[in-house]
Amino acid sequence: MAYDKFNTLKSSIVPLPIENVDTDQIIPARFLKATERKGFGDNLFRDWRYNPDNTPKQDFVLNQDKYAGKILVGGKNFGSGSSREHAAWAVYDYGFRCVVSSFFADIFRNNCLNVGVLPVQVSAEFLEKIYAETEKDPKAQVEVSLPEQTITIVGTGEKESFDINAYKKDNMLNGFDDIDYLLNIKEEITAFAENTPL
Repeated sequence: MAYDKFNTLKSSIVPLPIENVDTDQIIPARFLKATERKGFGDNLFRDWRYNPDNTPKQDFVLNQDKYAGKILVGGKNFGSGSSREHAAWAVYDYGFRCVVSSFFADIFRNNCLNVGVLPVQVSAEFLEKIYAETEKDPKAQVEVSLPEQTITIVGTGEKESFDINAYKKDNMLNGFDDIDYLLNIKEEITAFAENTPL
């Protein structure tokens, strides 16, 4: 499934300074019955966002009007637990295009890259600087440049680099998933097949 191209994203952030956020907290297991990547955003962090009677929990960050944006900033070890790709679907479907943390679970990181969410791993020190800036100003912005592989706190100019697999980077820049990538080089594949003896 093709998704939005990712180049440079400048946005205020939604801070979630909680460590060891696992995939069952991101999208509880009871919402995994659907097979399409739609509608999961409604249940992102469902048990943290809502009371049992479905009223919003006012103290949870997604329910606070002062925070908004396309960048979610989580604590260390974000996306741990089960390998469910629905967790990445929920993050994307809610509207986030980037998740920042000082450490990601590998499977969650890869699932994000497969659906168009950029996981940006920063140092623990830089993560704290982002939280501090947002504490001072809830509308403080962060700029993420995929071509340059940098993340910048706009208000202070502080910057840090991040790593990303070259293949996944190219796919995100073009808005490709793995199948889109293969379709894009279909002519090259056909030419190779025609010119390669069995």
